Amino acid sequence: MTNKDIAKVLKSAVSLMEVHGANPFKTRAYSSAVYGIENSSESIAELDNDGLLKAGYSKSMAEKILSIVQSGSFDEYDKLVADTPSGVVDMLEIKGIGGKKIGKLWKELGLESLDALKTACENKEVEKLKGFGAKTQATILDQIAFLNSNVGKLHYAEAEPFAVHLLNTLEKLPSIQKVAQTGEVRRYMEVVETLQYVVVASDRTEAKKAIAEIEGLNYDEKTSGPLTWRGILDGNMLSVEIFFVEAKSFGNEVLKHSASGAHLANEVKEGVTLFKFLQTNFFETEEEIYKALELPYFPAELREGIYEIEAKEKGLPTLVEMSDLKGILHNHSTYSDGKHSLEEMATYCKDLGYEYLGISDHSVSAFYANGLDEERVKAQQEEIDELNQKLAPFKIFKGIESDILNDGKLDYSDEVLASFDFIVASIHSNLKMDKAKATQRLLTAIANPYTTILGHPTGRLLLKREGYPIDHGKIIDACAEHNVMIEINANPWRLDLDWRWVKYALDKGVKIAINPDAHEMNGYHHMKYGLLVGRKAGLTKEMTLNALSLEEIDKVFSEKRTQAK
Repeated sequence: MTNKDIAKVLKSAVSLMEVHGANPFKTRAYSSAVYGIENSSESIAELDNDGLLKAGYSKSMAEKILSIVQSGSFDEYDKLVADTPSGVVDMLEIKGIGGKKIGKLWKELGLESLDALKTACENKEVEKLKGFGAKTQATILDQIAFLNSNVGKLHYAEAEPFAVHLLNTLEKLPSIQKVAQTGEVRRYMEVVETLQYVVVASDRTEAKKAIAEIEGLNYDEKTSGPLTWRGILDGNMLSVEIFFVEAKSFGNEVLKHSASGAHLANEVKEGVTLFKFLQTNFFETEEEIYKALELPYFPAELREGIYEIEAKEKGLPTLVEMSDLKGILHNHSTYSDGKHSLEEMATYCKDLGYEYLGISDHSVSAFYANGLDEERVKAQQEEIDELNQKLAPFKIFKGIESDILNDGKLDYSDEVLASFDFIVASIHSNLKMDKAKATQRLLTAIANPYTTILGHPTGRLLLKREGYPIDHGKIIDACAEHNVMIEINANPWRLDLDWRWVKYALDKGVKIAINPDAHEMNGYHHMKYGLLVGRKAGLTKEMTLNALSLEEIDKVFSEKRTQAK
């Protein structure tokens, strides 16, 4: 069990305590424990009772933590869950409405489900409660709609292991001769709703029986058919679709189910779309199809209707690979809200085979994340100098994730900004903006001569929070004008800049940085997800900032600083 797993149970307990109006001092004690666990550099699960006491946890909290590690819960939490209607627990998923307000909705209006809450909002009952109002009521309605639209969906990073496990299971069934992963997972979509497969079976009846017996799969007879098996995956409600096809058209069906409608609608011969071509010509592999059409082979992630015309004229771009990436930018340490020390983050980055690390802890106005004031900036930069001597030729670049303030300014003086090798400029506060306000705020930050990389441009958290609306075209144009790179934040919750806008950035000559926004060493492995969505947009090694060698990126940062001065 990870620290995150333990903290999640305690966080849930805090929310339920607030719902029930528990003693605020007790609630605060739980919150302090959560903070300590999330920011601990050691594995809490490996500590015994004495170890937990030495780490600063009370005797009572140590007992709860040990119980969570052993059983996944603790007695008081079980009682809170038992005493709370499941629908009220669901209400806690509403962003921006804390446990206290949820408790009020439950106790004063008798609301015990999201549907009941939705009806109360539509009847304008919620706005009459003290502490709510029409604006909060509207926010609740928007959040419920957002939550409902995301039921049965997972981030790609969460869905991929389920997809691979099911693929491996299908491959082992005696009655299945061939199987291929298709659909959203094959195309590296950032959010997955359906796990999809195409199979050739020696005996369809036997294959369907065997599939129905796979643990965790629930057969949906109503939506299934003679050539299609449909069901639901236990626990996460992901849909599963399995298509039975003939061996001679295996390639056709795999391609059909691994491409967007725009790709299939592409005209491959005069008056003939790819979809129509596949209806009358049969192939066992996808490669044979593109070869027959005298087209370059489209990897599944590129079948999105973006490069079809260009491919006919000059071929497809050579997509960036993990092996092309030479360094990792935008990372946090214990100087701000990271879990591991600067040296630990740097050493692990080096051990992974990278040439450099860009550390960019939170800046001074990020009080919520222990942001660095000027004195702590100096202290970190001095430590970086020492570590660079120790770890050479590996290099740590001195960066900061500077908060973009309401007026678009960065939250340090030019003198302090000039002390960094690079600046990631990001918005973290006052996220409720209209398009004009959000766009202007970003434009001002981009125009700052010290801004090197624009961080997570829309601030979105996939399946949890919609990003603030921006004029992507204007933002990207400004980055091109001011020589500012844009990140694809590789955290599976963000994946922002959205891949749908990366192609426009590439066409404008704006380089992309694949940044994990890592707050712990394992966060570096999120680079994979940023790379996958970058590939969807046709990102190449040449247009990827951190595919530059140490010497090359050092020169880029140096030239940017010189221009700023």
